[in-house]
This record gives sequence, structure tokens and C-alpha cells, in this order.
Amino acid sequence: MANGKEDKAKGAANKAAGKVKEAAGKATGSGKTEAKGKAQQAKGGIQKGVGEAKENQKKKR
Repeated sequence: MANGKEDKAKGAANKAAGKVKEAAGKATGSGKTEAKGKAQQAKGGIQKGVGEAKENQKKKR
């Protein structure tokens, strides 16, 4: 199981990759690629939030 910092880093990476994928989809007119990019960004946001929650929980201990 990943710790908070790892989750936050993976989340940021997924958000960045998703933005690139979304932009590529827009540039090529591929709605499917654009949608995949948006989904990857959402996944990254969730991962980042999980990482932040883990770190906050650890601080409370």
C-alpha cells in the first residue's frame, strides 16, 4: 500500500498525463482520446486526494 506522498505524486503524474492526452485528443479531433485524458485527470485528482487524506491522518496520530 502506497503512503500519502506516493499517492500524491502518482496523482499529480496522472493529472499531467491526462492533460497531455486530452490536448492530443483535441488537436487530432479524437473525442475518445480526449475523454480518456479527462478520465485520467479525474483519477489523478482522486489519487492526490487520497494521498492528502493519508498524510492528514498520519499527522493526527
